[in-house]
Amino acid sequence: MFAVYATVTIFASLLYGSAAVVYLIGHEFPKAQLDMKRLPRSWVPVLGTMLAAGALGLLGGFAVPMLGMLAALCLVLYFVGALLAHLRVGSRKLANWAGFFATAVAALGVNLAYYWT
Repeated sequence: MFAVYATVTIFASLLYGSAAVVYLIGHEFPKAQLDMKRLPRSWVPVLGTMLAAGALGLLGGFAVPMLGMLAALCLVLYFVGALLAHLRVGSRKLANWAGFFATAVAALGVNLAYYWT
């Protein structure tokens, strides 16, 4: 079970960490996404910081299990908010969202299965 937990956690950390870098370096993609969702561009560094905190929290879960579980839960909630932002403007392009959300759910699931079963 540890191999599954470690694999999913490390994969999720790399995924969200790389997304955080894209947000924090000022890449045009997150800005275009916020424009499409009619959200202020001033949110880009905040959202990037939230993704970075989630990635680091998942890795911190190896030392402090509750931290990893809370980070995974917060990432799930982050992507529920992203879904609501998509639906609010009528966007049905949810393939990328689904991958990010599924990874967050998987990270939460393996955290719960490994530490709290």
